[in-house]
Amino acid sequence: SKFTESSKMAALTSLFLKSRSGLLLSCQPFATPARCASKKAGGTSKNSGGKSAGRRYGFKKQEGNVVHAGNILATQRVMRWQPGANVGIGRNNTLYALEDGTVRFTKEVFIPPPRSVQARNVICRLPKGTLLYKTFINVIPPKQEGIFKLVGML
Repeated sequence: SKFTESSKMAALTSLFLKSRSGLLLSCQPFATPARCASKKAGGTSKNSGGKSAGRRYGFKKQEGNVVHAGNILATQRVMRWQPGANVGIGRNNTLYALEDGTVRFTKEVFIPPPRSVQARNVICRLPKGTLLYKTFINVIPPKQEGIFKLVGML
């Protein structure tokens, strides 16, 4: 071999010293400083909707509550409760009291009007002889004893 052990060692040592001195004496940095992000990048989510508040459906007056005429008894999207005695129904299926009285919930046999959507879709699919029960909200007026109205003078 042309190179002896000492010449190999000398070459390696000079190479090592050059690279180290280049590192130590070099004024320019190897890499330019990069600015790192302080927060991670936020990704998008596909199900970002649905942040609207609830509609607060349900009954507003309970069994035994005393109500005045016009008080809202229940709000509903579909017909969950039916209007009973002294109870009216609004355009958006809101049940309200027509008279002053006490609230009563009852389960009664439901007979839909003939040729209605309920009669066509629900009653036809039930087995023969089955009774359909629904919850009715009623307002029972207080007993009026000794209170008379003057209708007319004779």
